[in-house]
Amino acid sequence: MIIPDISNHSFFQGTVETRFDVWGGGVHIIKIAGLGHQGPRKRLGLPDRTACRLFVAMKAATVAVQTMEHPMYAHDEFEPDHTSSPTDTMIQDLQLYGYRPAAGEADPRITPEDHVIQTAVADIFDALISTMADTSLDFDLDEILWSTVNTFHRAAERIETKLDDNEQAQKRLQREQDGSEVKSVQLETLIDIGQGLIDRRESMELFRETAADLFLKATGTHWSPRSGSRTSHRHLTAAMIDSRDFIAAKKRAETESLVPPGPKVAFSGGDTTDHRLIWDRLDQIHAKHPDMVLLHGGSPKGAERIAATWASNRKVPQVAFKPDWTKHAKAAPFKRNDQMLDCMPIGVVVFPGTGIQDNLADKARKMGIPVYRMATGSA
Repeated sequence: MIIPDISNHSFFQGTVETRFDVWGGGVHIIKIAGLGHQGPRKRLGLPDRTACRLFVAMKAATVAVQTMEHPMYAHDEFEPDHTSSPTDTMIQDLQLYGYRPAAGEADPRITPEDHVIQTAVADIFDALISTMADTSLDFDLDEILWSTVNTFHRAAERIETKLDDNEQAQKRLQREQDGSEVKSVQLETLIDIGQGLIDRRESMELFRETAADLFLKATGTHWSPRSGSRTSHRHLTAAMIDSRDFIAAKKRAETESLVPPGPKVAFSGGDTTDHRLIWDRLDQIHAKHPDMVLLHGGSPKGAERIAATWASNRKVPQVAFKPDWTKHAKAAPFKRNDQMLDCMPIGVVVFPGTGIQDNLADKARKMGIPVYRMATGSA
C-alpha cells in the first residue's frame, strides 16, 4: 500500500511525527504537533465536514499500516500436546514387543514343541563349543556350559515360585467364594494362570534336561546344581478340573518328583574306585526292579559317587540324602541314615567304609529291611 506523505500537507498548521517500523513493515503516526485546542474550523481553515473526512482518512491509513505480529511468534511459549492415543500406544506395543497378556490375565499362547526346544539347545551348545574349543577360552568352556544349563534350571525355579503364589491365591479365593459370578470368574482365571505356569515350568525343565544331556556329552560329567534339588515334573501332572484338583495335583507332582514312585533301594559306601563291582551289582538289582529308585548319601567321591553316575547313565531316578552338618554337626551322617530308612527301601546295599555304613546296616536289619554287603556277597 502506498502511504501519502501528509507531514507537510497545506491543510495542517503544524508537523506530523512519524516512525517507520522496518521489522513490522508499517508506518506509525505518533503525534501531530502545532495543533492547539481550537475548533476544527478555526485550526484548519476548513469546513467541519472536510476536517472530519481528513481525520477519518488519517485514522484509516494508520490502521492499514499497523504492524501485524507473525503467527509463529504469537505463541512461542506454547507446546502442542504430542501424547499418543490409547489405540496408537497399543499398536506401537504390538509392533515392538508382540502380544503380551495383561497383569492378572492368563496367557493363551502355547509353549514351544519339544523338538523345537531340543533343536534350539543343540544349536546353543554347538555355537559355544565350536567358538571356544581349541582356543585360549577352552579352559572356561566347561564353566560356561554348566552356567548355560543352570540358566534354565533357575528359570524353572522362578516359575515354581510363581506357581506357589498362585496356589496361595487360589486357596484364598476358595475361602472367599460367596456364589457370585465375580468370585467364580476370578478363581477360574487363577486356575488358567496356574495351568499356564505348569506348562512353562515343564518347558523350562525340558530345556534344562536337554542341556544337561549335552553337557554330559561335552564334558563327560553329569550336571548337578550347586544347591537344591533337580527334579522334573513332566508327565506327572494330572488334568486340571477345578481349583481343589489343581492344588492336589500340584502337590502330588511335587511329592512324586522329590521321592519318585517305585521301589526304593538304599546305597551307602566309603572311598573306593571299584566301579565295575558296583555297576554289576546295581545292574542286577535294576534288572529285577526296572522301576527302582536309588537312594544314596550324595558323597562327591567314592562308592556313592560311582552309584550316582550309574543312576544317571541308566536313567534311574535317584535321591541324594546329603548330611546337614550345620544342623546336626557330627551326628549329621547318622541323621541322614534315618531319613533314608524313613522312605522304607526294599533293600540296603552297603559297601565297606566307616561306622556310618555299619550304622545304616544295623538300623535296617532292626527294621526288617534286607541288607546286602557287597564285599562279602552275603545278605
